[in-house]
Amino acid sequence: MAHTLGLIGLGKMGGNMARRLAKGGIQAALLDQDTALAVTVARETGGAAALDLPELVAQLTAPRVVWVMLPSGAITEQTLEALRGLLSPGDTVVDGANSNYRDSVRRAANFEAQGMHYVDAGVSGGIHGLAHGYCLMVGGTEAAVAQVAPFLRVLATGRGQEGDGSSGWLHVGPAGAGHFTKMIHNGIE
Repeated sequence: MAHTLGLIGLGKMGGNMARRLAKGGIQAALLDQDTALAVTVARETGGAAALDLPELVAQLTAPRVVWVMLPSGAITEQTLEALRGLLSPGDTVVDGANSNYRDSVRRAANFEAQGMHYVDAGVSGGIHGLAHGYCLMVGGTEAAVAQVAPFLRVLATGRGQEGDGSSGWLHVGPAGAGHFTKMIHNGIE
């Protein structure tokens, strides 16, 4: 079965995001360094576990969307670089790590140079996001955000007008703006 979303990183937030997406009717292709965890979450959600990045990408329908929920730093950088070599023009990567916004601007330029989209998503909600939804601060082009909007709707909180913030997600500007906004959010917390 082909999936519309790939989700990499099934820790406390990523696993619960997969569960919330499934409650909203979206079964994702799933990848985690702990293969047993990926298999468990896939069984719970009706998704499919992948053993590696090429298998995850192969399970997705084009245009592909891959959401990365890994810790910021080297693991996120390595995963995004590997995805640049596996994805095709028109595909979108969402970086849900607490990455530095400057890294997000650089990464977006690298993806866009290959005809791909990059969205940086500040994700707030922690382990409570499963029950209550997530607050999502999203940066990227209009086209990129439109491609991930169906997933944002399911993950987000509230019942406000889509994309205006009261719905639980807000397109805050170009690439880098999502992680910049999350940085300010973290500072206020």
